[in-house]
Amino acid sequence: MQKVHTDKAPAAVGPYSQAMIVNGMVYTSGQIALDPSTGELVGKTIGEQAEQVMKNLMAILDEAGAKPENVVKTLCFLTDINDFAAFNEVYARYFTEKPARSCVGVQSLPKGAICEVEIIAAI
Repeated sequence: MQKVHTDKAPAAVGPYSQAMIVNGMVYTSGQIALDPSTGELVGKTIGEQAEQVMKNLMAILDEAGAKPENVVKTLCFLTDINDFAAFNEVYARYFTEKPARSCVGVQSLPKGAICEVEIIAAI
């Protein structure tokens, strides 16, 4: 197992790694819309937050040696499932290969975020 860390994505806000590589697969921790340089939440709308989440995930993938087209599965959490269509607009720009996905509505997320995404990718 290999830990993945990049300063281009936010540091973990708890006792976990940004991602782990195991047997040629990258497993990211869930990413919320934190600015990597300040650790503060970015944006108020689902579009703004989803954009930052994707930037964070892309930085982690890059550090791990993977690309968006290597993603095989995503798990997405939204605090308002009515944001589904707006979230998809941002998501679709990053995951053009359409990996398998789950997207669920949740009551709340850390730091008041309104979306969180984690991914599994092949290297």
